[in-house]
Amino acid sequence: MQNRRARRKFDDEPENHERWLISYADFITLLFAFFVVMYAISVVNIGQYKVLSVALGDAFGGAGSAKPINTEVPNLPIPNPNLKRHAELLRKEKTQMTKLAQDLLSTLAPLVKEGKVRVTQNSRGVSVEINASVLFDPGEARLTNESTEALRAVAGLLKSDDHKVQVEGHTDNQPIRNTLFPSNWELSAVRASSVVRLFIDAGVAPERLTAVGYSANVPVASNDTQLGRARNRRVAVTILSGIPDAVTELPTTPAQ
Repeated sequence: MQNRRARRKFDDEPENHERWLISYADFITLLFAFFVVMYAISVVNIGQYKVLSVALGDAFGGAGSAKPINTEVPNLPIPNPNLKRHAELLRKEKTQMTKLAQDLLSTLAPLVKEGKVRVTQNSRGVSVEINASVLFDPGEARLTNESTEALRAVAGLLKSDDHKVQVEGHTDNQPIRNTLFPSNWELSAVRASSVVRLFIDAGVAPERLTAVGYSANVPVASNDTQLGRARNRRVAVTILSGIPDAVTELPTTPAQ
């Protein structure tokens, strides 16, 4: 009788329909933990991660353990022997021309100091510009006795050299007309020829010499003043460089 009552009491207990909440709560908890882990992975420090990765690679002989060997041949320019030879010839030429210019400055030092002679060096060569008043009487093309000494000194330096020499005659723009020189063309050309003849007599090889008359077409000063016209009346002796290069200016005062 008692057993029947106990069984009836047990059977009469109401059934619990909310037990699924326990499993659901466990699932939500696991899901939350999963998202926390995923978030922690997504914000990992990249710098520390790389350091760790390299350290692991070194430890296990991976990619970070050694530098890759570069097997590519560098694309270096092939040396051009002709350019090297040209540069060496150019250096020797400039050295030779500079020495010649310094010798001319020393030889013509008195006239240089008086401003009657200018010695310059540039890409064309070495030029000795001599005022016509030093060489000729006005309107004449015959060299004066005083000028021959200076020109023979210049010839003494040139005859031991092997460069071509161009002698240029220049005048001012004042017209000239007489029985000897119908214009400044003839005067400038004959003056240049007079210097060339003296160089030949002093021992300079004729095949190295050229005489050119420019008349008044290449002025170095204004022809509007007497001083400028005097500057334009000149003879320029240019020792031509065999290997022209960039312009190099030379002081117009002789070396001490």
